[in-house]
Amino acid sequence: MSETALITGASSGLGKEFARYHASKGGDVILTARREVELNELKAELETANNITAHVIALDLGADGGADALCKAVDEAQLQVDILINNAGFGGQGAHVERDLVAEQAMIDLNVKSLVTLTHHFGGKMAQRGMGRILNVGSTAGFMPGPMQAIYFATKAFVNSFSQAVDQELRSKGVTCTVLAPGYVKTEFAQVANLEGTDLVKGGGATAASAAQCGYDAMMKGRLVVINERMLTFMMNWVLPLLPRRMMLKMVQKMQTR
Repeated sequence: MSETALITGASSGLGKEFARYHASKGGDVILTARREVELNELKAELETANNITAHVIALDLGADGGADALCKAVDEAQLQVDILINNAGFGGQGAHVERDLVAEQAMIDLNVKSLVTLTHHFGGKMAQRGMGRILNVGSTAGFMPGPMQAIYFATKAFVNSFSQAVDQELRSKGVTCTVLAPGYVKTEFAQVANLEGTDLVKGGGATAASAAQCGYDAMMKGRLVVINERMLTFMMNWVLPLLPRRMMLKMVQKMQTR
């Protein structure tokens, strides 16, 4: 029996590439995001190319009760989630006090609350069965404070910490939890976050396909934390911790200022 992967934010970017990569290995998928047309197009592509079954559940995970609605829909369809890929999330450029508070809170709801809800629900079922894999998409942003994206960086710091703790709690029950912490990836993220024209984007980035494959392979190996580029791994682990804090904050702010 093929393993079924539930992938959030599957209509574009990393989510779409996670789905393609998992399907290429013969696994069924449950695709969820807000954009139903794009999800159905991906469903048709994956089923035709890989002879697998793709299920579409279109909803807004960030809306009030959105994550609970997804859990209910999956359960009512009697689908077993063997792999959970929490990919949905977004950022937003600007000083915190100058940004819309509703947008900031919505970022917390999607990046943190929905991820926690899905991990609790499906991770609990995995633990009962004695097997399962969880991949949470974090970011190198989770390794530092982020002036001009204060909430986004903070949510990814939560994902980093939360994922490692969950892995420690569940590993003895046959369930692993991996956090993928990529650097900048060329997706819709920069446009949605209003980061176009910043040094972060001008420096280029990894492709969504390469970052997704890196995270997926690490999940299958049961790794704890994976960064998709060797130089970034070195920077996050050996350079960043040694920098004076004020210097680091100024560097991050400059990188994200338009």
